[in-house]
Amino acid sequence: MTKRIEARFEKCRAEGRAALVTYVMAGDPDPETSLEILKSLPKAGADIVEFGLPFTDPMADGPAIQAAGLRALKVGQDMVKTLDLIRRFRAEDADTPVILMGYFNPIYVYGVDRFLADAQQAGVDGLIVVDLPPEEDDELCLPALDAGLAFIRLATPTTDDHRLPAVLENTAGFVYYVSITGITGAATPDFGRVATAVERIKRHTPLPVVVGFGVKSGQHAAAVAQGADGVVVGSALIDAMRGTLDEQDRATSRTVESVTTLVKELSEGVRSVAKRAAA
Repeated sequence: MTKRIEARFEKCRAEGRAALVTYVMAGDPDPETSLEILKSLPKAGADIVEFGLPFTDPMADGPAIQAAGLRALKVGQDMVKTLDLIRRFRAEDADTPVILMGYFNPIYVYGVDRFLADAQQAGVDGLIVVDLPPEEDDELCLPALDAGLAFIRLATPTTDDHRLPAVLENTAGFVYYVSITGITGAATPDFGRVATAVERIKRHTPLPVVVGFGVKSGQHAAAVAQGADGVVVGSALIDAMRGTLDEQDRATSRTVESVTTLVKELSEGVRSVAKRAAA
């Protein structure tokens, strides 16, 4: 499964640009609209998609993603339905990498072995599970790698050179650098510091380094793309979608378009930054 991730970064390098990674919540605001949005992301310019696992008690997510998860849970989104949405997406798109992002509790309740088998069958390429540190690699990281799924780790501004090797040891696919200290969507990163941090991480690993948390516009995306291999946007997409929902949090005729319009802007921002193409 990680081959799709590797192939996508190779494609972006050949085109001399960073990758655009987009995050949306599974089942938000309802399963069918969620699937429409998921299908629309690559067409609008997303290179990799992250699909959020709804959870009642997120630790790293800001208000936008917290609310998205609660909307999804309210309409009955669960692990079975989330994997089914990915399966339906994969029936039409065999190339775009899909990363499941969330917390360990829903996976633990579902059963790790069952989850890995079903995720692989559905077409998942990798996992970001933010509350499992390297010390807990036996719980999910190592079984995921054995199953052919990338386990993508987060590095943060407080991950120093002493801690970084442990973070990177079993990381696969790419490294996700959290550009701020805090929750998703809470602040705009210092882009100069982000570039310096990416350079430091890349001295420790050959993996691509993507940057997320706080990217809200095409201008932001272009600034991050100067130094990073990829740019992640999530809260801004969810905020754009939320602004189109009716008073009962139901989708309207503008819901999918609100997301694709912003993805197109972000894609233009990323693609405006020329990087050295692969030889």
